[in-house]
Amino acid sequence: MPTTTQNLSPQEEQEKLLEEALQIVKVQSFQMKRCLDKSKLMDALKHASTMLGELRTSMLSPKTYYELYMSICDELRHLELFLVEEFNKGRRIADLYELVQYAGNIVPRLYLLITVGAVYIRANEAPRKDILKDLVEMCRGVQHPQRGLFLRSYLLQCTRNMLPDIAVATLDEQSEDGNVRNSLDFILLNFSEMNKLWVRMQHQGHSRERDKRERERQELRILVGTNLVRLSQLDSIDVNLYSKVVLKSVLEQVVSCRDPIAQEYLMECVIQVFPDEFHLVTLKTFLKTVGDLHKSVNVKNIIIALIDRLASFANRDETSGIPDDVPLFDIFSDQVASIIQLRDDLPSEDIIALQVSLINLALKCYRDRIDYVDKVLKSTIDIFSSRLEEKKVSGAVARELLRLLKIPVDSYKDVITVLRLEYFAPLFEYFAYDSRKDISVYVVNSLIEHATQLKTQAQVDGLLQMVAPLVVDQSDQPSEPDDPEDFVEEQGLMGRIVNLFQAEAADDQYLILSAARKHFGNGGESRIRFTLPALVFAAYRLSLWYSKLRDEDDKWSKKCAKIFQFAHQTNQALAKADLSELALRLFVQGALTANQINFEQSETVAYEFFSQAFSLYEEEISESRAQLSAITLLAGTFERMRCFSDENHDPLRTQLALASSKLMKKPDQCRAVTISSHLFWSSYTRGSEQECREGKRVMECLKKAVRIAGQCMDLSAQVQLYVEVLNRYLFYYEKGAEEVTTTKLKQLIDKVKEQLPSLESGEEADQINKHFQNTLVHIRHQQEAEVERNYAGLVF
Repeated sequence: MPTTTQNLSPQEEQEKLLEEALQIVKVQSFQMKRCLDKSKLMDALKHASTMLGELRTSMLSPKTYYELYMSICDELRHLELFLVEEFNKGRRIADLYELVQYAGNIVPRLYLLITVGAVYIRANEAPRKDILKDLVEMCRGVQHPQRGLFLRSYLLQCTRNMLPDIAVATLDEQSEDGNVRNSLDFILLNFSEMNKLWVRMQHQGHSRERDKRERERQELRILVGTNLVRLSQLDSIDVNLYSKVVLKSVLEQVVSCRDPIAQEYLMECVIQVFPDEFHLVTLKTFLKTVGDLHKSVNVKNIIIALIDRLASFANRDETSGIPDDVPLFDIFSDQVASIIQLRDDLPSEDIIALQVSLINLALKCYRDRIDYVDKVLKSTIDIFSSRLEEKKVSGAVARELLRLLKIPVDSYKDVITVLRLEYFAPLFEYFAYDSRKDISVYVVNSLIEHATQLKTQAQVDGLLQMVAPLVVDQSDQPSEPDDPEDFVEEQGLMGRIVNLFQAEAADDQYLILSAARKHFGNGGESRIRFTLPALVFAAYRLSLWYSKLRDEDDKWSKKCAKIFQFAHQTNQALAKADLSELALRLFVQGALTANQINFEQSETVAYEFFSQAFSLYEEEISESRAQLSAITLLAGTFERMRCFSDENHDPLRTQLALASSKLMKKPDQCRAVTISSHLFWSSYTRGSEQECREGKRVMECLKKAVRIAGQCMDLSAQVQLYVEVLNRYLFYYEKGAEEVTTTKLKQLIDKVKEQLPSLESGEEADQINKHFQNTLVHIRHQQEAEVERNYAGLVF
């Protein structure tokens, strides 16, 4: 036996005790094998008994005891093989079976009895069932928890291939060698005794060592669970036998032990080792037992494990799914509700985890039954209503609830189906603001990822009400502003979903846009800059849609006018929110769209939109760079317009040209005036197929640009502007403007040549010079080409 040690750490002490025990095992096993080689069986048994005496120790931890146990089991195989050879030589094993029962100590005696008993069964000298019954009963002699567990584990190991596995017509029918019922009695009794020993470990020693004992029990649990594995390996067990005998006996033992660790582990073992078909038949019995377990048992893990197992079974390719006569979801739903009601101390996060598992079951096994999903969501609301003192959840409960709500979104991959869930959106109210926003972003991302189109006003209303934290300010929203980058990203998503608002009929599309406008319009200045522009462009697309329906819808023109009125009001809302540049661009785009459609009021609408854009330029845009950008945009847009009559065309381009000359900075003035020259050359009036090409007014603009360039105090800027104006001259010359002559070109070229040497050397001067030289190269190429206006007579 190992001796006690002093002044060692617990681990070192265990190692030393194990080393001493293994040394004795090594010596005694060597002597045993020597005696076996000399056929001295009695002496070999004595050495084997001495070796087995090391298993009588109570000083080893389960882990260390297991190492010793495995080492001794390896040596006992030599004895077993020898006994088989002796039997083959004609020796009666029955005498030996009786002989080993006279060994001095009970632990060595029973290990030897099991070893000989295994050979005795093979010898068929006595009924197998009687030997098995004798062995399992004799093991009652060891009541020390650790020693008894390993002894019975050895019994199970030695007999694993010897258990009768013959089916019987009735449970009372017997055969001479035994049948599966005898195997059941053997394993169930062994299981019952092992479980009692395992539970007894919890109540030994001082209370301060409770955690240590629980750890040791966790290390030994597989020994108990192996009994259930052996039961599941018996081929003759059918559903009837399983439900009436096996499960009944196992569950009785589980409930009666009243030990949380044992109950939780054994229930999970039952789920894992027995076939899914058995679970389907005995579902109610099993779940009822779950409700009877100790209050400290985490029933959540047990139920979730069973649900996940059956859900996986239903989705296996080789199975036909859940039988129609098994109302799987209803059974689980009712039993889970009953357990929740009975267990007042069940944590809220565990309750939601159960709901998560239920919703997974519904989606995996009954995908078309969205009412099952809604039932889970409704029951979750009912649970919160009855259990929560405060309406908002946080921490682990919020995380589980978030997981619950994400499952339908991920499973359906279709927000329209999610919108059909009556109790999905109401659960958002139990979140605090940040969590509500997170699930809203999740829903919107899913919508975008799967390009789900919302085709009715009700769907759009439902979605925007659901994701309200992204649409409007909330009453519980923190006073501190959201992270700017996150806010921009979130609102960018809201702008993108407008592209997924797509009705099947144009009239329905207008209703959708109007509904979305009401929601987005309440979002405040910080949000509408992202959402309303998308609506405006959607309205412009709708007007083009109506344009294609002109042969089918007599009122298409009036509907177009109504759409532009909608867009006009939306643009005005942006302008009032100090988003003038954005509103200006949208008004300009509206003018282009109205010009493109050519409906009854297209000129009126285009003029209104263009004049509104110009008014915004004059009244709201003051930064010089923005002004130049706006003038350029306005001029470019006007040049593409085809719907203005002379009455409207001339005043607009004149005002644009005048505005160009009033910019603050001279370089901006010069560039804007050159750009506005195109208004008098390449713009169109309504009904005209020819550009207006008013060369005289073009020349007025170009001369004015040269004059403004000459007023620049910065020489580099002045020369650069001269080169730019020169290029504009070349454009009109090649387009056939008779007012642009080679004499005027020569004057401007000479002016640039005169001032270029005066520029300070540097990168800027090099770029200006290169620009100028490229211009001259172009002129030379044109002079060599056979074109109508080839700069004849221009010398430089």
